[in-house]
Amino acid sequence: MIDISSEDLLSLGEAAKLIPGRPHCTTIWRWSCRGVAGVQLESIKLGRTRYTSREALQRFAARLARADPLQQSPTPSAKKRLRQAEAELDQAGIRADNGGATTGEMG
Repeated sequence: MIDISSEDLLSLGEAAKLIPGRPHCTTIWRWSCRGVAGVQLESIKLGRTRYTSREALQRFAARLARADPLQQSPTPSAKKRLRQAEAELDQAGIRADNGGATTGEMG
C-alpha cells in the first residue's frame, strides 16, 4: 500500500517516463487496474488523478520477477499460433483431448 506521507508520489505519466522503454501512461494505468501475471501496481486516486510511487514501482518490479509465468495471459499472436496449431492437428486427426488422449485412430 502506498504511504503518501513517506513515498514519492508520481502521476502515471511521470511514472511511465521512469521505466525503461518509456511505456505509454495507459500501460501504467492498466498495470494498476488489471495487473500483469496476477501482480498489480499499487496506486491511489486523489481527486481526478491516479498516482503511484517510485517505491510502488520497485515493489511491482520485484513481485513481477517472482511471479509465476504460467499466470500470464497469452498475447494475441500466441493465441493465433495456438489456434493454427490446433487446426493443423484437427486436420491430421491427432488433436489431443482432455488428459492428452488423441482423437486419431491408432494402428
